[in-house]
Amino acid sequence: MVRNINWLGLFVLLSGIILTVWSCQNKAADTAHNRTEDQDSTFVIRDSLVMQADKRTVLPDTIVISKKHDPNVVVCDMDGDSRLDTVHIVQNTINHKYGLKVSFGNKKTTYLGMGQDILGQGFDDIDWVGIFEKAPRGEVYYNNVSDEGEIMTEDEVDEKDKIKLPHDGVFIHQAEACGGGIIYMNNGKFEWIQQE
Repeated sequence: MVRNINWLGLFVLLSGIILTVWSCQNKAADTAHNRTEDQDSTFVIRDSLVMQADKRTVLPDTIVISKKHDPNVVVCDMDGDSRLDTVHIVQNTINHKYGLKVSFGNKKTTYLGMGQDILGQGFDDIDWVGIFEKAPRGEVYYNNVSDEGEIMTEDEVDEKDKIKLPHDGVFIHQAEACGGGIIYMNNGKFEWIQQE
């Protein structure tokens, strides 16, 4: 049995497939080009300083949740909007440095660390974290290291220097060693309280 071939229909079908493939390839190239342009002009506000973002740390496909840290997630309300925020310890797969991914309840996300200085504290990697937990809203904390580097007791700290957390924060610390602090938000910006 001989079939009649509709050459016009076949031509239209093949033309449509070719145009679709060509269009998708151009779109992928344009997306890659735009992604590079966006990276070059990306700025991130951290600790009330405007810094150009490390292009490698803000690409979602280069950030993975840490398998080294347990626990590696804290759920709290960091910004005080009554929505739960999620804070993960994450690793940048390019430079292998660890940091925090803060996913706010309003769907915004920000990153700390992974190669960028964390809140002016002189470190850009939190691979050393052994304790990672919620610092509850309303608790009173204070920087417990003097300007001379000495550890201070609560009695040695002025009342005006004690901080009652306005919202939940996260406590990060070395396991069985000195070094760490509390990261919390105050008036929309991240703050640090040193805890030895």
